Formats: sequence, structure tokens, C-alpha cells
Amino acid sequence: MHTDNEIFFIGLMSGTSLDGVDGVLAAFDGNDAAQPPRMLASSYTAFPASLRTDLMALQATGDNEIHREALAANQLVTLYAECVQDLLHKTQLPATKISAIGCHGQTIRHCPHLGYTRQSNNPALLAELTGIDVIADFRSRDVAAGGQGAPLVPAFHHAVFAKDRAIRVLANIGGMTNISVLDGVNERVTGFDTGPGNVLMDMWALQHLGQPYDANGAWAASGTVIPELLSLLRREPFFALPPPKSTGRDLFDTNWLAPQLSAFSAAPAVDVQATLSALTASTLADAIAAHAPGVEAVFVCGGGAYNAELLRQLQSALSAHQIQAGVLSTETLGISPNHVEALAFAWLAQRFDARRAGNLPEVTGAKGLRILGALYPA
Repeated sequence: MHTDNEIFFIGLMSGTSLDGVDGVLAAFDGNDAAQPPRMLASSYTAFPASLRTDLMALQATGDNEIHREALAANQLVTLYAECVQDLLHKTQLPATKISAIGCHGQTIRHCPHLGYTRQSNNPALLAELTGIDVIADFRSRDVAAGGQGAPLVPAFHHAVFAKDRAIRVLANIGGMTNISVLDGVNERVTGFDTGPGNVLMDMWALQHLGQPYDANGAWAASGTVIPELLSLLRREPFFALPPPKSTGRDLFDTNWLAPQLSAFSAAPAVDVQATLSALTASTLADAIAAHAPGVEAVFVCGGGAYNAELLRQLQSALSAHQIQAGVLSTETLGISPNHVEALAFAWLAQRFDARRAGNLPEVTGAKGLRILGALYPA
């Protein structure tokens, strides 16, 4: 059932894990912008192996990049359009009822220190294929204003998950990990990227298991953390940088990991996997201890929420910091971990449509509040 004052937006997200497209169709209260959205349907469209390979190759310099990126963007948008059609079918809503699609695109380069961030996308084609207005390019305006352009989800986390007189942490563990500190005691929001999420573990699992990821962290759980390797990996200067900060595959990729593993060539691959999991967990716990020591609960979204071993290591790492907060899934707050980011981009599209700011300068470091996105009319 829909009420007369509801307006509808679609959010699409494909993250650094390069596994596929998550989409949601959400209803917003047209009379009260402060009301959280109501998710009506979700959809997932997996990347074909060829597209995943093409997008991965674009993470580094290579021949004929502009041509290859344009073709990959077009193929990506056909998957976005399939996801949109599935959402419309599930809700029986016509395209004419959707105010806009919020489409993040696929990050292939993120260099805010050089004044740019690049998300592969073709929003004009998406508008053409769906007959719906598309709002895209959410990060560039924040970067133009001197910000990191990331993370953008803390504003959404605050709008939907904050609790009065309580400190909560939202940890999004995708390819990278970012946190939102929702401090309802001091009425303050902070957030930043803490480092790698699943990216290094996924690369290692693909190399040694032939699988795109370590399901439930079972392989890592069967190994033993190598303390000397963990200590070496944790020396990466990014971890010691103060926020605002953001990162991506531009830093944490094979070229970063391989030299550091050279002295551990005799180590069992399973022990390296356990150590990579511990790296994600420990650096996340360090960030929570430094910026949210009074946290009452840590809510996890993204693919990492389904990795039982990673969550166990995170709970242990928090305990080592004398933090007894529980580690929970965002499912306990009513939103599946797989849907949080897509819903965030539906929310950002609605903010653009209402000409309201979508960034938090205290998170990204931008000079001020900015309306994020660019409109591609249907």
C-alpha cells in the first residue's frame, strides 16, 4: 500500500568488491524529509566474469583506457537497467512513478589529493534505457569543495540509524571499510575509511582457492594469524593518518600486498588469509577505539557482515581495547547489510531532488555543505 504523499526513488550501488549491482526501491514521505525511507523492494544483478575482469583492469593504467572504460561503462549500465526493471516488476510501479534513480557508478580511480575521483558510468544511457531521471556523479562536488568525496554514507547513517543519548558505530565492510560514528551524546557525526575491508582477502581467496571470496571466513578460521606479518602490514602510513581520509584499490591492491609477503613466502596460504582478516578487523577496532571509545554497539553492513570469522576477530580486537560493545548486523536495525549502501544512494538522490545538501563537511573535509550529484533527465 502506498500513501498519496509518498515519493519513490531507486538506489543503485556497485562497490569495490566488483561482484554485482545492489538495487533498492524506496518510498519517502513527501511532506517530511526527515522521515527515514521505507524500502519496498530489493534486487541483485551479478557481474559477468568478463565485466569484472574489465573493471579490475581499469584500476591500473593500461593501453586504450578511455575506449575500454567507455565500453565497460555501457555494459555496466545495461546491468543497472536490468536491476531497475526487476525492481519495477516486483513493486508493480510504472517508471513514471519513480522520481529518480540514484546511481553511484563503479569507482575505478579515487585520488582526492589530486582533485579528482572517477566513477565509471553512463547515466545518460541509463535514463534512456529506463525512462527515469538519473542522478549520478555524487562525489565530484565534494572533491571540488576540497573534500575527500568519501565516505558519503555517514549522513545517511545519521538520518536513519542514530539514537539519542547513545554512541553507535556503523561499519560498512565492503571492498574497503568505512565507519560512521553516530554520537548521540555529544550530537556529533564523524566518519572515514579505516582501510581494507574484503579486498585483500578476496584477492587471496581467488588466487589460492579459485573462489571470488572466502565464504563465511571459513578458510581464514582454519588458519593461524602470523603476528610478524600482521605487524608489518599494520605499518602502512594510511592507518595512522587522521581523518578526514579515504582510500581504495589505488592503494590496497596486489601491488601493495605482494612486496610485504616476500619475506613470508614459506607461510601457508591459509595463515596469510587469517592474517589478512585480522588486518581488517584490527584496523577497524583501532579506529573505533580512537574515535568512539564509549560506543554501545557496532552495527556492520556490507559483505563483511556475512563473514563470521571476521566478525569474531573484530569482537576480539575490540575486547583488546577494553571495548565491550556488541558486534551486530544492521539487520537488527531493520535493514539488510546488502541493502544499506543502495538505500543510501536512493536517499542521496532524494536529497538532490529536494536541493538539500548530501555531504557532511566534518566527515569529508569539504569547505561546507554541498548539494551532491548531477541530473540526467529522462
